[in-house]
Amino acid sequence: MIGAIRIRGDGVAARCCARLLEGSGLRLILEPLDRPKVPALMVSDATQNLLGDVFERRDLFDSLPRIRKRIVSWGEHARTRAFPHSAVVVAEIDLLDRIRPPLASSSGEGCSEEDWTILTSRPLPSTSVEHQFGTRTAKASRVKLKTGHDVHTCWVESLERGWLFLLPGNGGEGWLLSVGDVASSLLGESRVVAAQISEVASTAGSFLCHPRIAEVLCAPGWLACGTAAMSFDPLCGDGAGYASREAILGAAVVRAVAAGGDVDAIMAHYRTRLVAGFKRHLEVCLEFYQTGGSGPWWNQEVNSLRGGLEWCRQQLIGAGCFRYRLNGFALESIDQATSHRT
Repeated sequence: MIGAIRIRGDGVAARCCARLLEGSGLRLILEPLDRPKVPALMVSDATQNLLGDVFERRDLFDSLPRIRKRIVSWGEHARTRAFPHSAVVVAEIDLLDRIRPPLASSSGEGCSEEDWTILTSRPLPSTSVEHQFGTRTAKASRVKLKTGHDVHTCWVESLERGWLFLLPGNGGEGWLLSVGDVASSLLGESRVVAAQISEVASTAGSFLCHPRIAEVLCAPGWLACGTAAMSFDPLCGDGAGYASREAILGAAVVRAVAAGGDVDAIMAHYRTRLVAGFKRHLEVCLEFYQTGGSGPWWNQEVNSLRGGLEWCRQQLIGAGCFRYRLNGFALESIDQATSHRT
């Protein structure tokens, strides 16, 4: 019998879980953890719609700057190309303010051993280890853009020892993400991104940006969600979107267990779904990194991604067919869903 749910963390996944479990009859205990916030996120239309569904609001992203075009120079001797794009730009702290969690207890008093914990921030239980597939780090820098830049365009460029991503902001400024080598070195080789920048104003910090996944992801009594479960390459993933989808599944899993579902079968489903999603992310990453360059840095990252795909394949051996599926925000057994239709 589950009486309370402890949600550790304060990011997108934590706030989505809190919203989805509100009104479930379970007491929510929120444990926010202080951590650095990402200065700028690009949130796709699909993720905007998903968050709108979760929070039952269609005004979450009103008035935010919008990206309508993506300029890409990817691969050795690549031709620069323009693609239509549709996303908004928002600081993480602003996004979190727009998706405030429900009022809930802020301490763990009154929790029993039978209650559950959703971990959206580290640390994880000692039984879990993290697998890392790559070595790349990213540095975020505030930059001043040249007069006349297009405020609705972002730029992506691959270089010999890494890649650059430039996102416009307000007031003639923007955010530069440099992955691999340091920003000054990459900008020295750049033709596309460097042409948009007049000055690198300051560096906001660095962070790991290669794909990572925890093992174990869940067990009776707890599950990992959001960045506590998996971390994605920013080139190939909409982080807010992944966090939202994991939260939807995680909250549905807890509801299903609280309703008396088969704990072991539901945990197996959750783990398999997350590993399968992580595998798809690695496949997309591999496509990009195989074509980004041919030097030692690119080859090293490609080999790490291939190792990650092999790890995923081993983890999914014997997984069999999925026994559950999401129906809206609820988890239901596929057998039950089939019987309702017959």
